[in-house]
Amino acid sequence: MNKIAIIYWSQTGNTKLMAEQILAGAKTAGAEVDLFSVDEIASATALTYDVLALGCPAMGAEVLEEMEFQPFFDELLPHLAGKKIALFGSYGWGTGEWMQTWQQEVIDSNAILYNQEGLIVNESPDEQGTEQCQNLGAALASF
Repeated sequence: MNKIAIIYWSQTGNTKLMAEQILAGAKTAGAEVDLFSVDEIASATALTYDVLALGCPAMGAEVLEEMEFQPFFDELLPHLAGKKIALFGSYGWGTGEWMQTWQQEVIDSNAILYNQEGLIVNESPDEQGTEQCQNLGAALASF
């Protein structure tokens, strides 16, 4: 079974709620899993995990948060080849372009992106979004 790190940045709490539901799903599946805000973990420590579930909402013109999350991700990026990665985040506007760009960066790094796409939820996770997050967490246990 995989050792999973769920690492997120959240401004309004929506992406944090997603992270917590992914955590719940992973725990239900019996995974060894840890939850971190991006400011609580160093990139070198993150890379010791089998699976990284990275969460960041869309910011500005559909980009990752630039002060904390983007620098953390930039440190990880050169070391992601062969690493199992899942992406998730919330958005309140736009079309999800930030996730498409992020997915492509992960794929281009030769990481193994879960399901070849990230999980996005508009605003706060509703019942369906909560279920999707829990299902993602459960799936990561054996990814």
